[in-house]
Amino acid sequence: MPKRAVADTKLFVLDTNVLLHDPTSLYRFEEHDICLPMLVLEELDNKKKGMTEVARNARQVSRFLDEIVNDAPRNIEEGIALQSAAHKNCTGRLYLQTSFIKQELPHNLELGKADNAILGVVIGLQHQYPKRAVILVSKDINMRIKARALGLEAQDYFNDKVLEDTDLLYSGVLELPVDFWETHDKGLKSWQKDSHTYYQVNGPLCAAFFINQFVYKEDDDTPFYAMVLEQSEGTALLRTLTDYTHTKNNIWGIVARNREQNFVLNLLMDPEIDFVTLLGQAGTGKTLLTLAAGLMQTLENKRYTEIIITRVTVPVGEDIGFLPGTEEEKMTPWMGALEDNLDVLNKNDEEAGDWGRAATRDLIRSRIKIKSLNFMRGRTFLNKYIIIDEAQNLTPKQMKTLVTRAGPGTKVVCMGNIAQIDTPYLTEGSSGLTYVVDRFKGWEHGGHITLLRGERSRLADHAGEVL
Repeated sequence: MPKRAVADTKLFVLDTNVLLHDPTSLYRFEEHDICLPMLVLEELDNKKKGMTEVARNARQVSRFLDEIVNDAPRNIEEGIALQSAAHKNCTGRLYLQTSFIKQELPHNLELGKADNAILGVVIGLQHQYPKRAVILVSKDINMRIKARALGLEAQDYFNDKVLEDTDLLYSGVLELPVDFWETHDKGLKSWQKDSHTYYQVNGPLCAAFFINQFVYKEDDDTPFYAMVLEQSEGTALLRTLTDYTHTKNNIWGIVARNREQNFVLNLLMDPEIDFVTLLGQAGTGKTLLTLAAGLMQTLENKRYTEIIITRVTVPVGEDIGFLPGTEEEKMTPWMGALEDNLDVLNKNDEEAGDWGRAATRDLIRSRIKIKSLNFMRGRTFLNKYIIIDEAQNLTPKQMKTLVTRAGPGTKVVCMGNIAQIDTPYLTEGSSGLTYVVDRFKGWEHGGHITLLRGERSRLADHAGEVL
């Protein structure tokens, strides 16, 4: 264990779940030192078998540790420098539990339990280095509570968080001030092209715009809705939208019921937009709008060859492998929302009759493929319309794996509700959905909308407010 005691740097003891959540966490503590209890190494060894994300991360951590230890001097107790060509900012040292530490735990805590053994290491290090801050880092809330109850300092792992406050997350929409046209020279330049009106505006607010952001103004007799196509410090190019609230512009029989849904359909139907993210609570129309736009562009416009739908299967009991049947049949229990929305879309054609609707349903079924996330690695999708449902349960790494599957001519739509995260170690700030919303904002071929208004029923709307 560390012979040196540096008062101005901290000693972080990492729980196993931190390494399994982010293998690069070994290099994320800058000038501070980290310590890995022997039990953490044993737990990593137990987790490394299999094809799950956890197993892959466990193997990656082992590879990182092997590289670090291989370059280390023979006397590991002196600590191993973590700095390398790839991680120049990491100037701390790694310590492994190479000697027995006297572990003093209250009698009602079993020392044989993994969490308690790690707490014992933290207590031992604190006694050994009383002048140094010894901090436990864990993704496990109960572990942190237990540590604080014992008088130990404990922290969550923060380096994976995109935002501390999700209220600051980019919404994709901006309301223009009342005096916008007076301060931004409405009459400077405007022209019409392909049924859209374009405005070249100047003014201070232009610096705050993002490309493909939607701007609107509703306080006048004639509301103004537009998308930002170009943006620089003092100027912006705005283009008016297609009005999908009108029945003449219906998408597979669906019309937008509110402002945000209109913005969503403008993104989904735009061939220049390759990546769309949609946030919103249940009932805001994310799945219905996305499916309608996908069917329109696949079956009628022939822009895409098929629709691929996937979602994170967070099981309450057994995993997907225990279910009988093919990959698509195994995924069916998680696709109830797809079935419900297909029923809505199929009932829109009243003139077709039962036989016509049955034929349409079979045609739709032939163009929709349901895939499991477990089998996405290494694949490339060409001219596909990919829908990633419940994306709030993806880690940033999983999100990267999925989005990088897109080949030429493919559109990817990610949707979810960050208030309903089902996986243990993800939060609103560290979800893969939050990650891509923040990283893709302002990209010329990407767009995002946060849907605010539920359109399911008055009962669902009221339940969302009062429950």
